[in-house]
Amino acid sequence: MEASARYPPFQLGKSRFEQTTFYGRFRHFLDIIDPRTLFVTESRLKEAVQLLEEFQHGTLPSGVTNEELWKAQKIKQAIIHPDTNQKIFMPFRMSGYIPFGTPIVVGLLLPNQTLTSTVIWQWLNSRSHNACVNYANRNATKPSSTSKFVQGYLGAVLSAVSIAVGLNVLIQRANQFSPATRLLLQRFVPFPAVAGANICNVILMRHSELEEGIHVLDSNGEVVGSSRIAAKHALLETALTRVVLPMPILVLPPIIVSMLEKTAFLRSRPRMVLPVQSLVCLAAFGLALPLAISLFPQMSEIETWCLEPEIARATASKTVVYNKGL
Repeated sequence: MEASARYPPFQLGKSRFEQTTFYGRFRHFLDIIDPRTLFVTESRLKEAVQLLEEFQHGTLPSGVTNEELWKAQKIKQAIIHPDTNQKIFMPFRMSGYIPFGTPIVVGLLLPNQTLTSTVIWQWLNSRSHNACVNYANRNATKPSSTSKFVQGYLGAVLSAVSIAVGLNVLIQRANQFSPATRLLLQRFVPFPAVAGANICNVILMRHSELEEGIHVLDSNGEVVGSSRIAAKHALLETALTRVVLPMPILVLPPIIVSMLEKTAFLRSRPRMVLPVQSLVCLAAFGLALPLAISLFPQMSEIETWCLEPEIARATASKTVVYNKGL
């Protein structure tokens, strides 16, 4: 395929993929989570940012191609937060979600979990994935206090551990289940625990957005005002994404691994169970992340009449957009 077909005319701040369709957003977020951007050097990042600034100011050197501009924007979007313009800490970038998160997913799905191991893995998951990733990729048009982060973190940990430990205790006390059935059911415990923690974390950590609202922008990218209604939409969309995300990661691997464990290959090589489970988790993670975050556009659109009257009066635009966060 020619570069001109793969790289359309560059538009600053826009995606080169159609964002009104799920497939377009899926391709866009595959770009965002590309782990190769984790290895971008500081000098390359500065070059990318400089190139985009030159484009914005109309001082772009001759000979710069659309491909170079799109790649520069991909680098910036993967590393720089769109609201704060600050670098996101590497493990908490969306491009680092899979490589840094897969070991924790494998730990969550380990068989024969004890009470201690359940608490430890749920704590690690809540701390790294729910709290820190949510905070690092939040809508940051308004300042967020450290206390909000701590509340979201503690809420996620407590909800995850409570659900996981509670379900494990119920399964262990259910006399109608055989040992094999108990083992299989225990492998599905992480999903409701993680889903519950995700919802709790999003609500607690971003509750200030519901109180103060988030910025909404008109068609020219100008801030029209702060909307609490837009904030509700942003949190709902993010919460739904965080529920869908762990489904393939924590539901499919237990099913696949339990089937593979019955094969002659793994029966004769029990030490290969953990490496195989890790590969299955990695594949599920790599598929689930772009699918989940593609459900809604990051810059979501909402009709002006749906918002507060003062915002509707402040602009002639029929629709405005807001950053829902990731």
